[in-house]
Amino acid sequence: MGRMKDIAIDVMSYEADELEVDEILELFATLILSGLAWTLQGSYGRTAQALIDQGIITPDGEIITELVPA
Repeated sequence: MGRMKDIAIDVMSYEADELEVDEILELFATLILSGLAWTLQGSYGRTAQALIDQGIITPDGEIITELVPA
C-alpha cells in the first residue's frame, strides 16, 4: 500500500503544479508501468500516450529522453 500512497501524493502534487520536469517524467513512467495511466481520468492517458509517441518514455515505462526545462 505504501507505493500507492506515494503515487497518490505524486498525482496530487502534479495536479497542484508542484513537480519539476524530471519528477513529472518519473510519475508518468510509473503510471505507464503500473497501468494506472490508462485507468485515471482521460488527461493522464492522453499525456502518457503523447510521451510514448514522442519517444520520451517507452510503453514499458522507461524514460529514454531527459527533457531540459526551457
